Amino acid sequence: MSISIHASSFVDPKAELSDGVKIGPLCVVGPNVKLAQNVELIAQVNLDGNTSIGADSKLYPFVSMGHPPQDFKHKGGKVSIEIGDRCVFRENVNVHPGTDAGEPITRIGHDCYFMVGTHLAHEGQMGNHVIVSNGAQIGGNVTIGDHAILGGLCAIHQHTRIGAHSFIGGMATVTADVIPYGSVRGNAAHLAGLNVVGLKRRGFSREKIRDLRSAYRQLFALEGTFSERLEDTAKLYSDHELVMEIINFIRLQKNRSICMPTTRS
Repeated sequence: MSISIHASSFVDPKAELSDGVKIGPLCVVGPNVKLAQNVELIAQVNLDGNTSIGADSKLYPFVSMGHPPQDFKHKGGKVSIEIGDRCVFRENVNVHPGTDAGEPITRIGHDCYFMVGTHLAHEGQMGNHVIVSNGAQIGGNVTIGDHAILGGLCAIHQHTRIGAHSFIGGMATVTADVIPYGSVRGNAAHLAGLNVVGLKRRGFSREKIRDLRSAYRQLFALEGTFSERLEDTAKLYSDHELVMEIINFIRLQKNRSICMPTTRS
């Protein structure tokens, strides 16, 4: 196995390239970049800063990573990007590192797919198997759970949490935390139920989906206060792992309110 670098590309001698790395035409790779086995830069990719990309990942033309974050609080300290294995970044994707004023590392898990024109801002924390559709924009300090799907042209406000297995509709503007397994849509976005389609595709049993639906109806009913419904649901479903994942997600709320259903018809 060998390393292939096109003659028109510039790769700093200090960059760390593992076996099987392929670098196509007109790429620029900075001195602190680390590319694991079989990473491929198709063409015109620009990587800088302390950027580490996991094995078998593929970057398409005009991907840019590792340049200073768009945060005026950042003063130029050491920050980085850590990306897992088998991730795909299509054309014009931009990823920023952390900041020296907060979380210094932007993290992306394994098997994530970024479609054309997407942006992950500084200090983002992304799980595994996340899909970011064309044009989606993710603000700073956003946390995204495993298997979340972000629809095309959606916008995620800074400091927002997107729960695991949730679905964000196309062009939604998300300014509140989205519960695990939730489905949101609209501008401003509102909770529109559970991501049942995604749950079925990933093999969740009919019984688990039924219990999630029942808990959802109780949690977001009109009777009583939300805090009362939260505690009642926690007691009733204390032995249900998926429901308690939602309950615990809500209880950990810090920076944003929870995205709620709308009362509009």
